[in-house]
Amino acid sequence: MEDLLTNKTASLTEFRDPKSVIKKAGGKPVAILNRNKLEGYFVPASAVNKISFELADPDEVDAAIAKSIAKNKPILDYLKDK
Repeated sequence: MEDLLTNKTASLTEFRDPKSVIKKAGGKPVAILNRNKLEGYFVPASAVNKISFELADPDEVDAAIAKSIAKNKPILDYLKDK
């Protein structure tokens, strides 16, 4: 099984009743599994409200983009001729 980003899980069958899943999770994000394979995450509004968002510094954004371009350049060069 792959690494999960939360320790709370529920099956697709359990997810037929989302209120029950939210109650059992205690307001934390839940990994939704289908036959022990991750399908996605269910994040209750109460969990999102605890997150604070800050604007990224333009220099940080530029650095992240440059890093992404450098990482993907060989792939993009390969695909250019396809």
